[in-house]
Amino acid sequence: MPGHRFVYGVAGTVTGLEVVTDKNSFTYEELLQCAHGELFGPGNAQLPLPPMLMFDRIVRITEDGGEYGKGEIVAEFDIRDDLWFFLCHFEGDPVMPGCLGLDALWQMLGFFLGWLKQPGPGRALSVGEVKFSGEVKPGATLLSFHIDVKRVIKRAFTLAVADGYAKLDGTRIYEAKDLRVGLFPEGLKS
Repeated sequence: MPGHRFVYGVAGTVTGLEVVTDKNSFTYEELLQCAHGELFGPGNAQLPLPPMLMFDRIVRITEDGGEYGKGEIVAEFDIRDDLWFFLCHFEGDPVMPGCLGLDALWQMLGFFLGWLKQPGPGRALSVGEVKFSGEVKPGATLLSFHIDVKRVIKRAFTLAVADGYAKLDGTRIYEAKDLRVGLFPEGLKS
């Protein structure tokens, strides 16, 4: 993104590499580091690269916050009229696909597990319930995503379960219950 600079923070270690885990917010450049496998170390949680990276920054991440006291992540996505999906979905009636908002919530939950220093690449596993009560169209300015972690289960692989929602310019438009993401160390992926 123009005007951004790379920021490298240091804390903790995963597979011998220094990673950022003591931070409670992340810039776009740091999210790109994660997409390149540089933030949590090779073979661990990664975000997708743009255009599939569905938020521009994480403004808050905590291990004990949120509705259930088990973790919270808040991310923001700047809505611009020239975003790639407005050009193709749909011609003459541009709207952000709701599934991209759901994917943003899964991305955040996987990032949370990497931030907790859990090993292995991540995969979205399921969602219990999804509700769309609004849509993202050109002219909007800010889509904020919120995750409330319900539990993290650490065994041979790590599983997170959370509820999430999205607000467009302050109005709730998406809700998801029982999002599930897993991190699977090598050898455990199917």
